[in-house]
Amino acid sequence: MRVLFAGTPEAALPSLRALIDSPDHEVVGVLTRPDARRGRGRTPSPSPVAALARAAGLDVRTPATLKDAAARGWVRSLGADVAVVVAYGRIVPPALLDAPAHGWINLHFSLLPAWRGAAPVQRAVMAGDAVTGACVFRLEEGLDTGPVYARLSEPIGPRDTGGDLLARLADAGAPLIMGVLASLDQGTAAPVPQPEEGVSLAPPLSARDGLVDWTEAARDVDARIRAVTPAPGAHTSYRGVRLRLGPVEPVPGITDLPPGALRAAGHEVLVGTGTCAVRLGRLAPAGRNWMAADAWARGARPAPGAALGDDDRQEPAR
Repeated sequence: MRVLFAGTPEAALPSLRALIDSPDHEVVGVLTRPDARRGRGRTPSPSPVAALARAAGLDVRTPATLKDAAARGWVRSLGADVAVVVAYGRIVPPALLDAPAHGWINLHFSLLPAWRGAAPVQRAVMAGDAVTGACVFRLEEGLDTGPVYARLSEPIGPRDTGGDLLARLADAGAPLIMGVLASLDQGTAAPVPQPEEGVSLAPPLSARDGLVDWTEAARDVDARIRAVTPAPGAHTSYRGVRLRLGPVEPVPGITDLPPGALRAAGHEVLVGTGTCAVRLGRLAPAGRNWMAADAWARGARPAPGAALGDDDRQEPAR
């Protein structure tokens, strides 16, 4: 099959690699987001998909929008049998949905209709879900509402971060995509409409989603931090200095610390929440590298009564 691929981040790479390596398919074009400025020098850098596609000698386009006449014309000129979408980050306008013969199929990292939207993996972890998965569905005008060709389930481990889970689903999703393409080619594909019950939304994450509220229950603090790791990242403050936080570990037996209160002893740094304490893992003060929490505490020397998050209510939304 002649395949148009649309994707941007690392999570799209397993599917693109599978298509490039497949003797049954030809990738006739690749859509991805424009180069983004990264690092301290703000140097323009291609997306992971653009880098892989260019290395493979593929025709790569980076339109700011698919509503652009030139972009629409290029898509139609490819004569693709199908378009495969994996975390592209751009809306496909209705006028292009019928451009490939078999339409646009999307690998989405949730068990639809749960977690429709841009951040399904992170929202599932944050909500404390025990199971998530991936679906391949046909794009239509609604937000992730199209009929589903195939799905798989994946348990969410108690220490999984959003990054861990997304990487597993990206790997597992590539063969799911290939199976759907085979069924489309053979004429055996039978997409199933999504149920009307069980709909939940997964809006994009912002830095504000990573702000820890120490009055929440320890399980919710833990889930929030894991969900936003590695991006956009969890954070709190100490003495007016922003602290980035890595995953923490609830300590059910310690309930005498008020929310945000610090206790540093030996190689352990505990913080109170609305229920029990959590044990800090790694953290990074603003402008500094990641370090073990006990190493930070030896330098910060928190006094009795010191707390995290005292300044967070003054932080502007980001």
